Amino acid sequence: MNRLQPGDVVTVDFPGATGMKRRPAVVLSNRSYHVERPDVILGILTTNVAVATSSFDYLLQDWRASGLNAPSAFRSYLGMASPAAVRKVGHVSDRDWSEIRDCVRRAFA
Repeated sequence: MNRLQPGDVVTVDFPGATGMKRRPAVVLSNRSYHVERPDVILGILTTNVAVATSSFDYLLQDWRASGLNAPSAFRSYLGMASPAAVRKVGHVSDRDWSEIRDCVRRAFA
């Protein structure tokens, strides 16, 4: 298994209103967490950018370079998964990662 890093873009099955759906997400947990815990903390990414309007959401500026197929937004909607359940597809840019971290800080401040 590849070692997951904060800011990695992955796909994972997330529960939704109509059942499980394979979705993109960003890894929020760090290496220290991964050493001590058997799971990964994820923040959801959505291609429905029109709904990403709160101060806890962020429209990715460098979505193509992140390995995503369409414009996407981070939403401060968190989930957990087993590392074996996720597939890495890319990594967010430094500027997008900085904004994602700010969203998470605002959500938990």
